[in-house]
Amino acid sequence: MRFLFPAFLFALSAVIIPVVIHLFNFRKFKKVHFSNVSFLKDIQQQTSSARKLRDLLLLTARILAIVFLVLAFAKPYIPSEQGAGGFQQQIIGIYIDNSYSMEAINSEGSLLDEAKRRAKEIAASYGLNDRFQLLSNDFEGRHQRLLNYDEFLSAVDEVKISGVNRTLAEVLTRQQEAFSSEHGLEKSVYVVSDFQKNMMEESITAIDSTINLRLVRLSANPQANISVDSVWFPSPVHRLGEIEKMVLQLKNNSDKKAENIPYKLIIDGQQKAIGSISVEARSTSRDTLSFSGLSYGWKNAEVSITDYPVIFDDRFFFTFHVDRQIQILAIHESQPNRYLDAVYQADPFFNVVNVSSGNINYSSLGSYPLIILDNTADMSTGLAQSLNSYVRSGGSLMVFPSLSGGLSGLSTLTTVLATDNPEAVISQPVKVSSLNVQHPIFRNVFEELPKNLDLPVANKYVRYSNLSRTNRQSILELPGRRTFISEYRAGKGRVFLSAVPLDEESGNFVRHSVFVPVMYQAAFLSLRDNRLFYTIGKDQLLESPKITLSPNQTLRLKKGDFEVIPNLRQTETGSNVFISDQIRDQGIYSLIKGDSLLATYAFNDNRSESDLTYATESELKEKIPHKKKEIFSPGKESLNAAIKAVNNGVQLWKLCLILALIFLAAEILIIRFYKPGKEKLNY
Repeated sequence: MRFLFPAFLFALSAVIIPVVIHLFNFRKFKKVHFSNVSFLKDIQQQTSSARKLRDLLLLTARILAIVFLVLAFAKPYIPSEQGAGGFQQQIIGIYIDNSYSMEAINSEGSLLDEAKRRAKEIAASYGLNDRFQLLSNDFEGRHQRLLNYDEFLSAVDEVKISGVNRTLAEVLTRQQEAFSSEHGLEKSVYVVSDFQKNMMEESITAIDSTINLRLVRLSANPQANISVDSVWFPSPVHRLGEIEKMVLQLKNNSDKKAENIPYKLIIDGQQKAIGSISVEARSTSRDTLSFSGLSYGWKNAEVSITDYPVIFDDRFFFTFHVDRQIQILAIHESQPNRYLDAVYQADPFFNVVNVSSGNINYSSLGSYPLIILDNTADMSTGLAQSLNSYVRSGGSLMVFPSLSGGLSGLSTLTTVLATDNPEAVISQPVKVSSLNVQHPIFRNVFEELPKNLDLPVANKYVRYSNLSRTNRQSILELPGRRTFISEYRAGKGRVFLSAVPLDEESGNFVRHSVFVPVMYQAAFLSLRDNRLFYTIGKDQLLESPKITLSPNQTLRLKKGDFEVIPNLRQTETGSNVFISDQIRDQGIYSLIKGDSLLATYAFNDNRSESDLTYATESELKEKIPHKKKEIFSPGKESLNAAIKAVNNGVQLWKLCLILALIFLAAEILIIRFYKPGKEKLNY
């Protein structure tokens, strides 16, 4: 047992007062007339014994009353293992979870309101000299400084619901960084949260052993929740007047099946599709939406459902771009290839730019989603390296070899690209043996594959090595599993390698029926599928085509009255727009240069908040490896007493005060009712 105020123990010397009174208690005697002295002797003996017992009881009651009264002022306690003790100054970090899940309701109101009330109770449990630090999911810089009690209360009142969510590992790391500059002080961290299971996804590293960790676990009423989980397009190609197909995915975050959840799709303020979908418990369901009537440019879209009472995840924003044309760069040795021009000029959606191998603008390669290298025998190391950088940054390259100028240039390119290497030119006719219908290049090309499929013939072709170290995926294959047309992945891009050039002398490929779908699909697959949406608090850079700024120009990211100036960094194939953590609200934002709209970006709240399942107390104990840890589940009770008990151990001053009053009452009762001198004599 210890004392908060041990100096008061000197007052125990006051017990001398009742002892002195007891020793010097001079009694006055009464004359009693008896006819027989023997009766008097018996009475004196009985009265003297009773009076001594009464005096001893009074002395004991008075001493104990003084002792327990002094102890009450000294505030005794049984110390706990985590106690700060004494008058040592403390710093207290309090994290308030203000994610969307804290909008849930319990008997005390919303969880966020209860969290703010609990934070104030925690602060009230400490002394005037202690300092506090407030932390929320926003990780704001102003919350890094230490506050006094009144400043802390004002800061707590300003905490609002935020679209940003944090894991417990991120919160504890942030708090430890904030405390790293404070030395020689008692440190305590309070985490006030509902402790969703998604908060525990990241593993928690070792926590500073000098920090007292206290978890305040709030409980919400159980409730079902359906969320719009994601959307995507089966194809990255969006063309004017075409019928578009989009996949919608809903997620059921409850243990009960959801029937006929209505949804609607709105694009540029116009409703394009409606429907309903049922979702099994703890699973996802998908539906395919069809719509048309799109114009050129950026499209701002939103899918929404109706699901009460949890509504923060009922809207899902996304954007996409409807292209006028696909720009294709064709690099040739001397003159453009008439077969390439013929196949792509049939559709105005394709625009082929022809350039000779000696007149290439290397800085503009990244602006073309597809580059076709046609019949180019000479290959400089500089061109090979530029094409390699282009592919690894996300571009698509189709290589049709030259059979007349040797294979050294082609070998230089394939070595840099890490594909199969050319071995020899074969002048023996051979027919393609197989077609890989599972490859994306033949997606939706065949309604039903014929039994006796007519395949192209090669009269003169390049035989490539079959290296096991490559990631080759065959599209059209010659006997012996040799390449006719194969795809190789390199970095973020892809390489299509052909064994025959685009001419009729080498075979009938340019006249064959598979030529058109191969060339069209290769162009479609080369389109960089722009990200449909970004996640608040998770994505900090936006992908963009190449952006150039004059010295006096700046970029602006704008939504309504909100506007920020992002940072711009150039890459080989485009630009990256850095936004850091400036975006806090979901919706659609416009990227503007001067008065020109460059792109639109959609931001959504993190869908991990939609799963309203919570970690139990045993799971918290298991997943947090920290000895100085305490978990509170307060219910309706105040945290004040529980925190003081943890800080200072079991408080005994109230018990001492009660015992002092009991012994004072005992003294009064003894004096009032215990009177041995009033006994009646029978003789």
